Amino acid sequence: MARGNMVLWGIHGGRTGDADPIFLKERQLALAWEHTGDLQGLPPNRDAFRERLLDAYPERKAGWYPMVAGQLSRFVHEMQADDLVIYPSKRDRQVHIGRVSGPYQYVADAPGGYVHRRAVKWLKSFPRTKFSQGALYEIGSAMSLFQVKNYADEFLAALAGKETTPPAKRDESISYVAEDIEQNTRDFILKTLAQELKGHALAEFIAHLLGTMGYRTRLSSEGPDGGIDIIAHKDELGFEPPIIKVQVKSTEGSIGDPIVSQLYGKVERTEYGMVVTLGTFTKQAASFARNKSNLRLVGGEELVGLILQHYEQFDSRYKGLLPLRHVYVPEPLEEAEP
Repeated sequence: MARGNMVLWGIHGGRTGDADPIFLKERQLALAWEHTGDLQGLPPNRDAFRERLLDAYPERKAGWYPMVAGQLSRFVHEMQADDLVIYPSKRDRQVHIGRVSGPYQYVADAPGGYVHRRAVKWLKSFPRTKFSQGALYEIGSAMSLFQVKNYADEFLAALAGKETTPPAKRDESISYVAEDIEQNTRDFILKTLAQELKGHALAEFIAHLLGTMGYRTRLSSEGPDGGIDIIAHKDELGFEPPIIKVQVKSTEGSIGDPIVSQLYGKVERTEYGMVVTLGTFTKQAASFARNKSNLRLVGGEELVGLILQHYEQFDSRYKGLLPLRHVYVPEPLEEAEP
């Protein structure tokens, strides 16, 4: 984030902090991706870095290349001497603020593959409790190199010796951080399902989810022609009510009334129908379902809620597809009205 001519960068020392000695003892900022070789001669455009990455790491997914190319291009060309840099160490749990003091260098035999270097002069270090939850969340970016924007003033104030951190109970950023983490998780789940499970594979996943909810399921072989994908029931043989007929749509768009009506036409009076989608439903489809007591529409947001609720009962295959872990985030206390 520019402050006049000042730029504030954030950088990480590896996923586990293994580059910490390079950062603090050798006073070197360091990035890995060692198979790219020396980047000094590349022009200041990200396409050149992307091409180098394609040659060095041909097995990566398409979205990885522009993300890493941007970080390397910034490190080589955009980062300048006298820029400020924030390094949240995972080893000593301190937030170190320093000033870039040298140009890009390539160290071919660097330990751990941290071959891309810049010299740094550390100015001050602070305990993490010095900063608001929002500021800590920003420098906890998933990227190795990034610009600090939203909370730059807070870090600059700390560097200048000013007190800016609100008491924890009045730190409004806490709620934003918690909401952001939750939304990122929901986005990750829906994106993964959309990319990895198409058609019948998603129907198999929904059948597994229903199984964790206590239902026995049978997958239909009717296929994606408007037929029924899953029949769910509570008893072993599938004769006792309730019998639920489920249609699964892997689309991320809106499901309209024709699809919902088509399924409902195959639901007997004593049965239940359910349409599950990664996306949403049109107003017409939602209106149709509201007038049918034995019809349920489950959109992407509600589906994620069910996944999170029953995740611990998933088998290893689906936990591997959706690797999640249970964490606690702070919930701000509402202050009583005077």
